[in-house]
Amino acid sequence: MYYIALSVLFPILTGVYLLVRKEIKNRKSLLIQTGIFLVITTVLGVLALCLSGGGILTPFNLTDRLPILFKVDEISILFAVMTMVIFLCAGFFSFIYMEHEEKEKRYYGFYLIVFGILLALCFAGNLITFYLFFELLTLSSMPLVLHTGSREAIMAGLKYLFYSLSGAYMALFGVYFIERYGNTLTFSTGGVISSQAAADNTGILLWIAFLMLIGFGVKAGMFPMHAWLPAAHPVAPAPASAVLSAVIVKAGVLGMVRAVYYIFGVSFLRGTWVQTAWMVLTLITVFMGSMLAYREPVLKKRLAYSTVSQVSYILFGFSVMDAGSVTGGLLHVLCHGAIKAGLFLCAGALIYKTGKTRVEEFRGAGKEMPVLMWCYTILSLGLIGIPPTGGFISKWYLAEGALSSGLSGFSWIGPTVLLVSALLTAGYLLPLAINGFLPGADYDYGSLKKKEPPLLMVIPILVLTLLSVVMGLFPEPLIHYLSLIVEKIL
Repeated sequence: MYYIALSVLFPILTGVYLLVRKEIKNRKSLLIQTGIFLVITTVLGVLALCLSGGGILTPFNLTDRLPILFKVDEISILFAVMTMVIFLCAGFFSFIYMEHEEKEKRYYGFYLIVFGILLALCFAGNLITFYLFFELLTLSSMPLVLHTGSREAIMAGLKYLFYSLSGAYMALFGVYFIERYGNTLTFSTGGVISSQAAADNTGILLWIAFLMLIGFGVKAGMFPMHAWLPAAHPVAPAPASAVLSAVIVKAGVLGMVRAVYYIFGVSFLRGTWVQTAWMVLTLITVFMGSMLAYREPVLKKRLAYSTVSQVSYILFGFSVMDAGSVTGGLLHVLCHGAIKAGLFLCAGALIYKTGKTRVEEFRGAGKEMPVLMWCYTILSLGLIGIPPTGGFISKWYLAEGALSSGLSGFSWIGPTVLLVSALLTAGYLLPLAINGFLPGADYDYGSLKKKEPPLLMVIPILVLTLLSVVMGLFPEPLIHYLSLIVEKIL
């Protein structure tokens, strides 16, 4: 069980060590240390997943009724594996990308701290532990948004802080009531609200559930509290944008999953106005995010709006509360994580090599950087939901789950919105690939030079691209594992 504590404390302490030590003049030494810290953290995380055996670790108690508690369950494994893979890939990618940035030591220090806090969120065994690390995640990740120090970055960081703290306070309001009406704050499949309390306080508990969904939904970029995301992600360095968009927003998703399936319980929320309102908000977010991405000319901001849309695919699956839709939501957690991290790293590599930021400026990029642009194209197909990528499988389950749910109206409105969003996704991702490989007759082929990014940038992108395809070609083991999770929580 102590591997859980080690996997959380080691990156946090090493991150603090980098922050407080004197400036490292030898950049190579800084990168070697950071690389070693990332690898050791991942090894400790894997050991925690493999050796915990479902045991409980309680380092200390805030009060008699508020223990800080860690436990590894199936949901922990899912989110922790995604976190470790993406942090490793984005971390090694940053060793090249960040060479032209200032304050690298500070960047890597906060990067490691965020890594540890995210693992703590994955391993949190009760609501109060989850809330504490949810707040710490905001405070530790804000410096990644502020890193460049530009006025735009500062304003985006402040917006991120304001929105995130507002959402966290909504969740905290819910914690007070759960502590009063629940049997325990420890996560339990089926929920922790006593049947008597549920019967006597149905109205207030439904409002508390809705507030917690909105609160955790802020981090996930769900309408109407989504505006921080397209402001914050584009101004951060590209590897930070990758973890913000692929992993940190999933902290909000994990919070909603814990609240709905492990605190209130499906039986309490299914068929209520809370479920209906949640589905409406997710579908609004899916369509709105896709439309805004379609209209956005700046590549990183386009990908940020895409995250707003794609994360709500996941939330829609959970809101339907059908076995198929929840399976699709869990699978899309993994698929979106790999695909969106890969796309942001592709964007970072393009910016690194060309210094350009707008989509129309990358005409002919496929001729100059074919490996990078093929990865971008395959990842784009995954986000659209085209086989043989994992995005196709996850969206298939989402649509099938909605169709079989029997929910009046939503059983066909949901798949329709998802289909329209997929078409918009193709509209905002594929033009870069098409113009990259087919720049037209007026393109100056005489000045064409091969300029693939350095290998340390390309390899993480290739890994994430391969993962997105493998999840589409061989989904059965993963689907079987996810089905076992769904069977327990529904």
